[in-house]
Amino acid sequence: MVFEFEGKTEKEAIDTAVAELGLNRDEFDVEILETQKSGFLNLSKKVTIRVHVHQKPTQSFSLNPEPVNDFELGLCDFMRKMTEKMGYPSKIRIMYREEEKVGIRLDSENSSILIGKKGKNLDAMQVLANVMAAKLHGSEFKVIVDIENYRQRREESLVRLAERVGDQVMRTKKSRLLEPMNPYERRLIHTALADVAGIETKSEGEGLYKQVRISPKGVL
Repeated sequence: MVFEFEGKTEKEAIDTAVAELGLNRDEFDVEILETQKSGFLNLSKKVTIRVHVHQKPTQSFSLNPEPVNDFELGLCDFMRKMTEKMGYPSKIRIMYREEEKVGIRLDSENSSILIGKKGKNLDAMQVLANVMAAKLHGSEFKVIVDIENYRQRREESLVRLAERVGDQVMRTKKSRLLEPMNPYERRLIHTALADVAGIETKSEGEGLYKQVRISPKGVL
């Protein structure tokens, strides 16, 4: 997959790519496309880069839903205690295991509350799970937390949204600004429209939750 990003410097453009794509720096290659100077004495600069994301195969180890080592046991115990303290006790299971990545499923009678509006509660729990994983594992290890297959349903919904809004933009020749999304969700939108001729996307705003603008080519 290929994406383009801008920044005042090459580092700023790369940092933007890391944040927008939700990847580590070693998971993509960078190609400098353009360096523009403007303003008085050409002191202002804009760097455009093209990012080539590595397509790395992942290795799945086991489908055993129960913790199989101290790391998984500690992580599942942490998630169980956290939901209990929130007042919504849950059963914790392992969804999948991959190299430096594990998926955790929460089963609860209060699933909708734990997921939260647009998955924000689920995202917050996932952040905490990753903090705990770093403490338990001692190195970078990614944890995905899901409830009732919400993330897949959300992904499919966002892809449909991207395609629908993309069609509207093509017909009306007017840009559309989507709802605020986290970096992973924005990446889904960018990816869904990356190969659509005549359409381009760009994230706008500050902080974790930004908005994606979908525009006719050349309008951004």
